[in-house]
Amino acid sequence: MEFRQIDIYTESKAISVLSMRLSELGINGFIIHDPADFEEFLENKEYNWDYVDDSLMGLKTVEPHITCYVQDNEQGLAMLTSLYETLNELKNNDTDDFYGSLRVEVDCVREEDWANNWKQFYKPFNVGQKLIVKPSWENVSNTGDRKILEIDPASSFGTGQHHTTRLVMELLEGVIKEGDRLLDLGTGSGILSIAALLLGAKSAVMVDIFENSVKTALENTDKNGFGADRVAGYVGNISDDEQLRDKIGTGYDCITANIVADVIISMSPYFSGFLKKEGTLIVSGIITERLKEVTDALTENNIEIKSITEKEGWNAILCICNK
Repeated sequence: MEFRQIDIYTESKAISVLSMRLSELGINGFIIHDPADFEEFLENKEYNWDYVDDSLMGLKTVEPHITCYVQDNEQGLAMLTSLYETLNELKNNDTDDFYGSLRVEVDCVREEDWANNWKQFYKPFNVGQKLIVKPSWENVSNTGDRKILEIDPASSFGTGQHHTTRLVMELLEGVIKEGDRLLDLGTGSGILSIAALLLGAKSAVMVDIFENSVKTALENTDKNGFGADRVAGYVGNISDDEQLRDKIGTGYDCITANIVADVIISMSPYFSGFLKKEGTLIVSGIITERLKEVTDALTENNIEIKSITEKEGWNAILCICNK
């Protein structure tokens, strides 16, 4: 499979906002190249690095830009067209030169190249009080009481580094109980399901609209020691597939949905049907500008908002089902 690699050149101060706009378009995985990250890396005292390789040194002088990928097919072309329209809108209204040039470079890459070129930036990191996330090609020591969550996103996104994913994992730490059943909607790499299982959940059902994401999620759960007796994966969209909803069933203790505002809103009428009474729902991937729309949709469907956690413009909502 071929992909289009898209490099969008901007200013360091605009990277977070531009990332939000990409997420709104459904582009949820990107590589950020920012000289500010090099300084942060050098100042990070949490890990003892033996060396800094040439690629990391290169961040010191790199022109800030975001790299993202879309499939080289009709769907990818539509996303690319929407991206150009969004960038043109931002540029035309950017009277203060906040976004910089917004120059775009597009290239085609093979799937195997795309799946490997980000690995040099993916290092182990702690989440909450109980987990440490690491890719399979990295080794960790001195983990203390933390459990190791090993993840290979492959061609699905979900490394745990983005605020949306980390917020959900931190909330799961406080709500998952031994023996819980989890439903993970928009599973991506399966990282949230694995986190829940490591935290004590009995089982996880993972759902995504992309077949490759479900395949990757099942591979990752197996890599962490959770087989078919504890996990299942389904491909499809619960908002328009009644048979899929029936197959998923009900009686779940917790649902995670780390997607985008529009999808969460469309799913809102169905969350309660999957959950036990007083079951927990965690939704994330919501930019602050869309937060009220999401909370309104949830409350209209008998879901009680318990708390909202925000990090740099991204929000995760912890809810209880009151059906």
